[in-house]
Amino acid sequence: MSKEVPIWEKSNLTLEEAAAYSGIGIGKLRELTNEKNCNFVLWVGHKRLIKKRLFDKYIEQVFSV
Repeated sequence: MSKEVPIWEKSNLTLEEAAAYSGIGIGKLRELTNEKNCNFVLWVGHKRLIKKRLFDKYIEQVFSV
């Protein structure tokens, strides 16, 4: 039996979860996380996860994406 963890309790989000959480499209999230200086992406093999805490800080600091 697997337990579903709510998004607000997760420390890392998939692209789909991050898109639902932030309202930013998956394509734009891919573009942002492909940049070398992106500090809120965590690569697990070929899978990319969004570090939610750092992503929140990023969103607070930017004017537009």
